[in-house]
Amino acid sequence: MRIAIASDHAAFALKAELAAWLTEEGHEVADLGAYSDARVDYPDFGYKLATAVADGSAERGIALCGSGIGISIAVNRNPALRCALVSEPLSASLAREHNDANAIAMGSRLLGVDMAKACVAAFLTTPFAGGRHEGRVEKLSNPVI
Repeated sequence: MRIAIASDHAAFALKAELAAWLTEEGHEVADLGAYSDARVDYPDFGYKLATAVADGSAERGIALCGSGIGISIAVNRNPALRCALVSEPLSASLAREHNDANAIAMGSRLLGVDMAKACVAAFLTTPFAGGRHEGRVEKLSNPVI
């Protein structure tokens, strides 16, 4: 699978660990930065990740910052993205199954490498259930206000 991964400075180390692991697992990984732990602004990297998934360069996205909150908001500014903030495998699985999430966000200050890997594994292996969820997911990208 083609996966885009991006982080701010706070999650640089977690991003590096996940990118290496995903590559070992046979995925094609596009590391969109940050490339060090020098201070940067998470929206810049959230927008890069959203663009890569929206334009088809990547099938899925993994967004990381200190809490996961800020970067998830940035990613979700793109109407083609459905980025779920997850903290354990069940939320990652449900994000795919019920919401057809094409990106997840996690906080490096809130979970360790093993839990992050478990979340990513659930996210990448869970299919969208479709059915009753399809109309709801359609409304996420085409809101009726």
